[in-house]
Amino acid sequence: MHVNEVKTDAALVRRLLAAQFPTWAHLPVEPVRAGGTVNAIYRLGADMAVRLPRIEGGSRDVATEHRWLPHLAPHLPFAVPEPLAEGAPAEGYPWAWSVCRWLDGENPEAGSGSVRLAAELAHFVGALRSADAEGGPPAFRSERLDSRDAATRDALDALHGVIDTSAAEAAWEEALRAPGRQGAATWVHGDLQPGNVLISGGRLAAVIDFGCMGLADPAVDLIAAWYLLTAQARRAFRTALEADDASWARGRGWALSIALMELSYYRTTNPVMAATARHVVGEILDDHRPAETGSTA
Repeated sequence: MHVNEVKTDAALVRRLLAAQFPTWAHLPVEPVRAGGTVNAIYRLGADMAVRLPRIEGGSRDVATEHRWLPHLAPHLPFAVPEPLAEGAPAEGYPWAWSVCRWLDGENPEAGSGSVRLAAELAHFVGALRSADAEGGPPAFRSERLDSRDAATRDALDALHGVIDTSAAEAAWEEALRAPGRQGAATWVHGDLQPGNVLISGGRLAAVIDFGCMGLADPAVDLIAAWYLLTAQARRAFRTALEADDASWARGRGWALSIALMELSYYRTTNPVMAATARHVVGEILDDHRPAETGSTA
């Protein structure tokens, strides 16, 4: 998926464990097929997971998760990863890596989430926003939305003939006209996409992969509305979080910008991510069309 990606396998994981955490070295190691793009994941025994960043940028997330997940977890209403150990570069592997508790569940399909899931996601997002933010780091997506304009337009240029770029550009420009955030930054997950959510029986079971977490405009986590929920559930999510017009417009802009960049980047290398991004763009364009006639969808 990435030009500079480091290859990993179960044998490497076994060597790393034997050298650094020999207590776990006897446990079986199995690769996990997952849609994630930053970490290679291996199941360790029955109740643990090993996460090895594929690229250097992901390695910086290891320290962030180990520092801040224990701070946030007691305040959150759903399970999140529990870091157990932080590994060091060794055995030819160049970066920090981690062992965490295994969480059961499956990733939902993009845009399939029900009204019930919307309520649960809103509960999670609301609790995260309320967590003590003192000393928290800036999130991966802590910048102003308009600072993404050039990169978003580059993605649009790369997608001519793939999507309706004229409609997408109009939707993006509408998002840029939204008033900026009022008030302090809050904790955000920063990447509430299908690959970072686990469900069981249609219910939210856990939220995973907090590599993007930190302090930012709370509208960033509204991307879940387009990545995870049906149109009906999206309205319920907005109502539960009491999102005003400006924050909702910024959230839609964040979702559009992220999806356009993902579709441009992963179109030929990751079919799952590309399909999810294409779905998000389609949902946003469906939202945008009635807005042109005065609807507040």
